[in-house]
Amino acid sequence: MTKSGLIEAVAEKTPHISKKDTEIVVNTIFDSMSQVLKKGERIEIRGFGSFQVKVREAREGRNPKTGESVQISAKRTPFFKVGKELKEMVDGVPLEAVQPDNG
Repeated sequence: MTKSGLIEAVAEKTPHISKKDTEIVVNTIFDSMSQVLKKGERIEIRGFGSFQVKVREAREGRNPKTGESVQISAKRTPFFKVGKELKEMVDGVPLEAVQPDNG
């Protein structure tokens, strides 16, 4: 699902709110989440999961093409941990229902 698909789905479930207002709400939620993560804070949505920022320490890596050593600087990266309810819900779907037919 894309962001526009999410906006469409929310708009369908809330016919009393215009599609433009729905888009503003979805964008506000994402912007708020981004700002919280930017500050290094944690987001927890019960039954869905949690978002947090993890720090990846600086390290030495290798250029796969040349084999030369390169320094990889430290960075902060968003991390999502799935919640128990979502994990169980996704795991409860038969694999045939989510895998394309290759036959």
